[in-house]
Amino acid sequence: MSSIAHQGIYEQIICSLDQNELKAAFDSLHQLIAESHLYQFQDELFGMDETYKQLLHYYLTGSDDPMRKKIFNQLIASAYELADKIMQKKNTIDCSEMYYSLRRTMAIHPESISSVTVRIRSAYDIENVNQAESLMAQLFKLIWTSVALSEEDMNSLQQSLLVGGAQVDGGAQVDGADPQGHTTIVNCQIVSALLLGLQTLFDKRKIQLLILAAGSDDEEVSIRAYIGIMITLSRYKRRLDYYPDLKYRIDALAEQAAFKKIVYFVILRFILSRETEKITTRMKDEIVPEMMKLNPKINAKTAKKDWSLETFDFEMNPEWMKKLENSDLGKKLEEFSQLQEEGADVMLFSFVNLKHFPFFNEISHWFLPFHNGLSFLSDQDIVAKSLDIMTKVGLMCNSDLYSFYFSMKSIHNEGSKEVVQQLESQLLEWKQQQNASLQTRDDRTERIIGHYIQDLYRFFKLFPRKKEFRDVFAQNLDFHNLPIVQRYFSDKNDLLNIAEYYLQKNYFEDALIIYNRLSDSFEGDEMLYQKKGYCRQMTGDYQGAIDEYAKAEMINPNSKWLLRRTAQCYRAVKNLEKALDYYFLLEKLNTGKKTATSTRGAKQSTSVLLSIGSCYMEMKNYAEALKYYFKVDYLEHDSGKAWRAIAWCSFLNGKYEQARNYYQKILSFDPDYQDFINAGHTEWALRQLQQAFDCYLQSLHAAKNDFTAFHAAFMKDVPELTAAGIPVDEIPFILDKLQYSIGKP
Repeated sequence: MSSIAHQGIYEQIICSLDQNELKAAFDSLHQLIAESHLYQFQDELFGMDETYKQLLHYYLTGSDDPMRKKIFNQLIASAYELADKIMQKKNTIDCSEMYYSLRRTMAIHPESISSVTVRIRSAYDIENVNQAESLMAQLFKLIWTSVALSEEDMNSLQQSLLVGGAQVDGGAQVDGADPQGHTTIVNCQIVSALLLGLQTLFDKRKIQLLILAAGSDDEEVSIRAYIGIMITLSRYKRRLDYYPDLKYRIDALAEQAAFKKIVYFVILRFILSRETEKITTRMKDEIVPEMMKLNPKINAKTAKKDWSLETFDFEMNPEWMKKLENSDLGKKLEEFSQLQEEGADVMLFSFVNLKHFPFFNEISHWFLPFHNGLSFLSDQDIVAKSLDIMTKVGLMCNSDLYSFYFSMKSIHNEGSKEVVQQLESQLLEWKQQQNASLQTRDDRTERIIGHYIQDLYRFFKLFPRKKEFRDVFAQNLDFHNLPIVQRYFSDKNDLLNIAEYYLQKNYFEDALIIYNRLSDSFEGDEMLYQKKGYCRQMTGDYQGAIDEYAKAEMINPNSKWLLRRTAQCYRAVKNLEKALDYYFLLEKLNTGKKTATSTRGAKQSTSVLLSIGSCYMEMKNYAEALKYYFKVDYLEHDSGKAWRAIAWCSFLNGKYEQARNYYQKILSFDPDYQDFINAGHTEWALRQLQQAFDCYLQSLHAAKNDFTAFHAAFMKDVPELTAAGIPVDEIPFILDKLQYSIGKP
């Protein structure tokens, strides 16, 4: 049987256990043992099976057994663990993934976690930094790939985590000879290795160590542990129910003053991490192409892999800066600047191609806090100066700081000086602006959280063998919805802020979950009903949206926003009569409150009139639709807002000359390829075949001679063409002639 088939059986076991279906899980475990030929686990499974049969027997006798629930939970937990052990044993034998290859390699010369931990401390004591760092990388791999921590290893790691360390604030420099600074680095690596190991295999002791580390006085270590705990709770949301001692430990952690604050910011940062891919795509497709036009150093022939920091000239020409500020590019850059201030990861695009340095071949380095006292960092003055600038500004995560360092090192000395001078003036100016702002809160915690999440994002998205890892960012990390977290994280204002954040980022389903959770607390709140309705509308649940809007309407029947949204939903479910009722109410409110100077009110009014006309047109009441379209044209004649609607409605109503007049206006103003098609339909209905053909040909040219797209748009209108009296058998003539004209074979 293939490894994929074995994995399928394993997942079936986990699914059965998640559903408390113990007999089904036992059956699948028997199959997994037989298929993998690992019969050494057969006795353990047999014992569990017999225990469960006895439990069921006593249950049917009706006897009161206070231990029944506890025994059942223990059997579930044991079944999870047995399934893990079988898969680990099998994969360690024949799986080629890095995790299992390392296990096989380290088994040749086995070494315990406790012994390596002791040797690291000894190496630092004698200031042998190179050896300590080498051992630290080894320790990371040992923790990551351990199947289950021994009690000795557990005690050793616990002892290390209990030792306070100097805080390394997202790149703040620490003296390389400072043993406390080294303790922070080691403990941060321990926490990251625990997190990574738990993504592969559940280990109760690893979770206990993360909870211990979360209580550390060292904020760098503590925050990494909190993030590791949240990710692990999400990974094993069902399994943790069977480990009450872990719940008790989390209860104790939740009593700490920092718990809610840290969890709150972790939640917001993970929501924001969803935007990273969108931001990177926009940088690639929108920002960089525009920058290429401005900077001759960057051109289409320069491969991205060849870009370095010197490729980009940081100093912009003042002669075009003002023009840039008012351009679309300038607006986009301003938008990205605001996103960066919010904490969004706008730096990934700049560093996505700078992870090829040998430094990143070592897996532990992807999680290493930036610490310029490390042995492999150069002490060249120019590089040290650049690092000092970067760490003071705090714009980059740890992983990107290392990328920046190695990029600077690859630049010739003169080039380095030029870049550093430009960076120093611009980034320190940015820092001064930040300091001069009226921000009084301490954002250190947020910054550490943001940087570590960015480090994790880069590992799971950019590590060369990333496909061998479960991408945590591909999961729905809604920590606030985890049952084990909900008990501690139930503050209404915090939850409302998270929901608002989801809403702002257009994650409507996630926002709705929170709004539903808060419904009892905010019963009778108009805004809550509106937001719930909006979330349902934006996810396509129009009837659900109507129901929520109706509750809000009972509180505030004159809300224009509410009336418009309700009308849109009725229109979406094809209840056009009801949609018209709401549009008429909205029109009445607009007319009653409109003032002579209210431009916005006039625009809202014409928008409502267009919607009324569209409803009538969908009802095929073309005459009534035209009345409203003409009214819009009268109110905003110069804008041409109603021309397309009038032209198409006139065509459908058989008023072809009227349609032609309006299409002539449209074609002389700002036509698109659909306008040419519709104008062609009108000319054809008037039996002006050459004019019709010319319009269709212009449409094809506007669509860059994409005949497939043109044909699809054209064929949608065949019912309207036949209704206009155009014989169906003439349609192929026009289409074939068009293909000949554009040279389509």
